[in-house]
Amino acid sequence: MKAECSNTIACVATALLVAALGCDGKSWPTRSAQTHQPPKAESKKAKGPNMTEKLIKTDEQWKQILTPEQYYITRQKGTEAPFTGKYWDFKGTGTYYCVGCGNELFASETKFDSGCGWPSFYAPTDLNSTQESIDTSLSRVRTEITCTKCGAHLGHVFKDGPRPTGLRYCINSAALNFQSEKDKKADSPTDPNQKSSPPAKEPPSPNQPNA
Repeated sequence: MKAECSNTIACVATALLVAALGCDGKSWPTRSAQTHQPPKAESKKAKGPNMTEKLIKTDEQWKQILTPEQYYITRQKGTEAPFTGKYWDFKGTGTYYCVGCGNELFASETKFDSGCGWPSFYAPTDLNSTQESIDTSLSRVRTEITCTKCGAHLGHVFKDGPRPTGLRYCINSAALNFQSEKDKKADSPTDPNQKSSPPAKEPPSPNQPNA
């Protein structure tokens, strides 16, 4: 009899505790809930110029601003032949931008000679400037790299690069535009969708006939 009373009292106490904490159990204190989670560090350029609205165009609009090769690679996920692109062995100092929208992608300081025949970088200028997705074409699994802003296919990333990242961003030259530090000016847009003002015409020389 005493045992039954004890069990009854225990059941009532448990029921009252459950009602107070919540029936779904979400209010039960747990170790993970009590552990302090430090805030994640923000990307260095998380709020920089790359973090703009996505650029959406129709195929016909892309064909108007891209060459046939650029359209094939960036919009149809094509690949240029190795050792043929204009940047595979290029050693200029500056910045590489997306050919479709002008989004900043890679700095020349991260470019290295991988021997693969395509421009190779070990890191983008901002992790938010590119997106990764699984590519199962060619009967193998690869990681595709696209431009975050306009969705242009850029190339693929592999885990056989140098330090400090150990990554190799293998990028098509036709997907890139390069701007040197020397020629980099605020009034020289790298976005092909923006038009710069034409330079003012100088008056003809008195010794030269008009065109």
